[in-house]
Amino acid sequence: MMVMRRMSREGRTESDTVRKRIIGTATRLFASLGYDGTSAQMIADATGLDVATITDLIGDKRDIYLAVMKHAYMAKRAMYDSAFAEFTPDRAGIHLLADHLLDFSVDHPEVAELWIHRWLGDAADVTGLEALYLKPILDRLADATRSVVGTDVDLRGAWWTVIWSVRGFVIGGMLNEEGQPVRPSNSVLLRQFRSHLHQLVDRMLELDR
Repeated sequence: MMVMRRMSREGRTESDTVRKRIIGTATRLFASLGYDGTSAQMIADATGLDVATITDLIGDKRDIYLAVMKHAYMAKRAMYDSAFAEFTPDRAGIHLLADHLLDFSVDHPEVAELWIHRWLGDAADVTGLEALYLKPILDRLADATRSVVGTDVDLRGAWWTVIWSVRGFVIGGMLNEEGQPVRPSNSVLLRQFRSHLHQLVDRMLELDR
């Protein structure tokens, strides 16, 4: 009996490892090519498995996409949990929230890419993910910072603008003075954008009054 339990645990561990590999591979493909441009066979080929095995472990392409989006959300929620553990209801605290979002997005550009694909109409038949994964984060940011800003500030709109700006920066970078695109991995550019992001937050939330 003990041997059977051990074998069962080992089997679950192996399945979990393979499942994580599938989700990681699918994340890269969906982020690069979009949901509509990625097939189950492409995921299988890139993972080194057959479609039947992937279907048994996770499901069809739609199921894989849902697993990918949930995994991305859970990673971002963990980031915000860490940020809110340090949050103070003042200007420095709001800058800290923006910084955590920026740093997470630079380290995980695939998350921004997944959502930008959705902005462009990708996976249009997979609905409800915005309400499920974006709204809770937006509500949390707005609720936590409401006491810091004026009553006339549109907090949801302001934080949504921050999210847009960070995603655009992470994917597209910025132009330097010569008009050449520079990627977010450039440390000088990242410092410049972080300073700009703080200024943007200060203006929108009227923190510089």
